Amino acid sequence: MIVILKKEATDAQMQDFVRQWKEKGYGVHISRGEEMTVLGLLGDTTKLDTETVAANPIVESVKRVTAPYKMAGRAFHPDDSVIAVGEGNNKVSFGDGFVPVIAGPCSVETEEQVVEVANAVKKSGARLLRGGAFKPRTSPYSFQGLGEKGLEFLKTAKKETGLPIVTELMDLRQLKYFDDVDLIQIGARNMQNFDLLKEMGKVKKPILLKRGMAATVKELLMSAEYIMASGNENVILCERGIRTFDTYTRNCLDVSIVPYLKKVSHLPIIIDPSHACGLRWMVPTLAKSAVAAGCDGLIIEVHNNPEKALCDGEQSLHPAEFDELMKVLPKIAAIDNRNM
Repeated sequence: MIVILKKEATDAQMQDFVRQWKEKGYGVHISRGEEMTVLGLLGDTTKLDTETVAANPIVESVKRVTAPYKMAGRAFHPDDSVIAVGEGNNKVSFGDGFVPVIAGPCSVETEEQVVEVANAVKKSGARLLRGGAFKPRTSPYSFQGLGEKGLEFLKTAKKETGLPIVTELMDLRQLKYFDDVDLIQIGARNMQNFDLLKEMGKVKKPILLKRGMAATVKELLMSAEYIMASGNENVILCERGIRTFDTYTRNCLDVSIVPYLKKVSHLPIIIDPSHACGLRWMVPTLAKSAVAAGCDGLIIEVHNNPEKALCDGEQSLHPAEFDELMKVLPKIAAIDNRNM
């Protein structure tokens, strides 16, 4: 249930109103926008009479929310959420009209490799460094990542370049190694690992939640709801392609998710063109289309020697190719009065 307060309602009146509902067993989500303050009542509100709630003198209007994703939905939070990643001069924001690019190798292989790539992508304009230390792979015989050592290499690259780190968490037992990670990625295969999502709600770091390869948009938002309902509202959504009947690309990029999520949710949405197609030559075109569609960021795989990469080399851009792409993307963003 959504409760919109009158503009003249004081802080003291609002807090008293919130206290009354919490005493009745309801959770209350407070969203302060430029034009209004919105309270979301969480819990079984089916038996609540909207007229009774609206009778309070500080209430402007009351309406029921039919969407199952309450906290992730725009009804509870009319204004766009801005999620900050990193600290100090290296802090990057998603959702404020800026279009940050996350770039780096699919997996960390050596310290020299990840530092070299980090320097290259930063020079081209990337604002965050991606790199897999723990890798989920379809085959048990494939390279699974360097684990803790890989995170140490990412830390070295962060110290040298200042780029905030983005890397995937697969298991809660790995969380003890993530102190220096700025943005924790929950991958497509774990999008509906609900116990893991609940624990991410207790983490004081922003979460990058990737859409599962066979998940609906509603399921993606419900997964975000798990994190938010558990206490962490700093969630960035990521479209990385879904599985269809066709096989000419690795997955199928659902660009239409961008305008749809902009309508129904306040959370930032970024696009991963690398996993969406799995083909290096196609990545720049999909990246351009994503920016044109209004995405809040990109995450792109870049490797200094893709032909010898231990993971996903066929979809990784050479640093020179990434540099050329980064010269074009700001022109596309500028059409919509946004910056890269």
